[in-house]
Amino acid sequence: MTINERIKHLRTTLQMSQTEFAKAIFISNGYIADLENANRKVNDRIMHLISLTFGASEIWLKHGTGNMFYTTPSEKLHRLTSLFNNLPPKFQDYVMIQIEQLLAVVEKDFE
Repeated sequence: MTINERIKHLRTTLQMSQTEFAKAIFISNGYIADLENANRKVNDRIMHLISLTFGASEIWLKHGTGNMFYTTPSEKLHRLTSLFNNLPPKFQDYVMIQIEQLLAVVEKDFE
């Protein structure tokens, strides 16, 4: 399976139309159609957008190896770190506060 076929496979696995998929990653319907039909090459930016938006493994997208989606704690941490690093500092602070508050709620539930 080619990278273009894997993108289509991912989209159909998510049960999304080309329009929905394209809108989610801020590209045109025609662009996603061209990607799926191998009329365009898949660049790193598109792969990264797909991975971040849908939780798809970039390794699976690029090479077809491993799981389609991030599943292990290590993979999830890698994805989280990548997302976090792309945020401006004030939003990083906000995320940290939200995580701390979530942990406090979880701890209360286990008391």
